[in-house]
Amino acid sequence: MIRNLLRRLEAWLFRVYYRWINKKVWRDHPADGVSTSTLQIPDGDRSLTARMYHGDADKPMIVFYHGGGWVIGDIDTHDPFCRALCQSSRCSIMSIDYRLAPEFPFPAAHDDCLLATRWVLDNLNRLAPNNGKVVLCGDSAGGNLSASTALALLDEPRLSGALMIYPATEHYNAGFPSYTEHAKTGPLTTSIMKWFTNTYLGGLAPASPVLQQIFVARNSSWQKFPRSLIITAERDPLRDDGRRFAQTLKRDGVDVRYEHFEKDAHGFACSEGPTDSHKRLIAIASEWLAAG
Repeated sequence: MIRNLLRRLEAWLFRVYYRWINKKVWRDHPADGVSTSTLQIPDGDRSLTARMYHGDADKPMIVFYHGGGWVIGDIDTHDPFCRALCQSSRCSIMSIDYRLAPEFPFPAAHDDCLLATRWVLDNLNRLAPNNGKVVLCGDSAGGNLSASTALALLDEPRLSGALMIYPATEHYNAGFPSYTEHAKTGPLTTSIMKWFTNTYLGGLAPASPVLQQIFVARNSSWQKFPRSLIITAERDPLRDDGRRFAQTLKRDGVDVRYEHFEKDAHGFACSEGPTDSHKRLIAIASEWLAAG
């Protein structure tokens, strides 16, 4: 019991710090001109909060899942990124505030994101302007949630793409070299990634069959996976997750664009402010979205 209390305290402190650092780097860079609204997505006797960013009617709807290791992060920490992407791409975006561990361990985040995405698909005509298509998007843990949700919706004709920014795809014991090469070279260290994963799994053994929902690299076939954009950073323990995932998708005939940011670290997309690399990512994503 004491161990669980300590883990919850650690998570709370990490969330406070993460929110503070995100506010600090974005404080002087407001993204004006983007209209938003807040929605509640029903789920039995509770609901999930979502933030809608209003774009144009001839663009797909983006369903966005924030990063943070399934433990930290929320729709506010990733609000600047969503505003920038909406402003550049002119796509409407629905950002999902899914449940976090350790209070809600696996598969809570994955279940929430799948439920929310199905709700968005069922209500596309009543939401912000869109062309009837949906693209899934997320960074880090959110990239993982994008891949997992897409896998669950392979027969959905309105799913037209998945945009995954340095996604997690396997357990940290899979032996990817980047976990050693970049164990301490960026803000996401190997030890922090291990803590995130262990906190979310809540004691489940890495080899458990139920974990294929989170460790998507274990999937055997990707032939029906939607058109994808995968972005990785060099100074990142998750570098090889995204790189190998892109190779796997290409092997199975998926339309994949892969972009690697050679000088950047994990978090550059959303947590360092409007850097040149952030702006380049937004431009690449907007170009890819327009081409779909």
